[in-house]
Amino acid sequence: MTRKKLVTAAREGLVAWEGIIAHGRGEAFDYLLGERTLPQAEVAARAAVAYLLRADRPLLSVNGNVAVLAADEIGDLARATRARVEVNVFHRTEERVEALVALLEERGIGRVLGRNPDASLPGLEHPRALSSHEGIYDADVVLVPLEDGDRAEVLVGMGKTVISIDLNPLSRTNRAATVAVVDELVRALRIMVAFAREAKDEPEMAETAQGAYEKAGNLRGVLGAIQENLEAHATEEGGVGDNV
Repeated sequence: MTRKKLVTAAREGLVAWEGIIAHGRGEAFDYLLGERTLPQAEVAARAAVAYLLRADRPLLSVNGNVAVLAADEIGDLARATRARVEVNVFHRTEERVEALVALLEERGIGRVLGRNPDASLPGLEHPRALSSHEGIYDADVVLVPLEDGDRAEVLVGMGKTVISIDLNPLSRTNRAATVAVVDELVRALRIMVAFAREAKDEPEMAETAQGAYEKAGNLRGVLGAIQENLEAHATEEGGVGDNV
């Protein structure tokens, strides 16, 4: 169903065909994770929400894949964390941006930024540098699901707290991010929405969640879980171990 959504969206011009390739790469890592949310991802997701709740200018950055797959969850998270939403795409055309902004606004998100960028992120030459002063450019905490590594690095270099959602624990994006949520997009966002609703009026809960996250140890735990999953499959009867 997810693949069908993306292929249909690509044919309609909402998603670049390169986005289909990116999704397939993520699916491969989800198989390695066992197609499940790891405890490490839950800890990271709660910490991510804590940063958004405690931010002065929180921002959710949305590309084509994110808009098509998780518009409702993005809207729920934006409302729960009072974050602005901005469309930002690598393969940018004004028609694609307009269509994505319209899609998000139709889902009840309100005024979505991205139509008329008035700022540019330093050090980026491609269209992903385009941004809005009232959105990505001036935000202090930015959620960048399914992000490019170079843009994540630039945002961190600008002094922003960057939150990634990326199934690849070894990606440049996750390595650069302040908080790396290694999970499938929709699963992660639903966890974040639930915790945001629970913690938005409980500052101590958010503070505890933020303090419970330690990035290096969290990513080591994810890699360990992948190794355990592979070893379990390799030793199953008729599994990989029986065919070597």
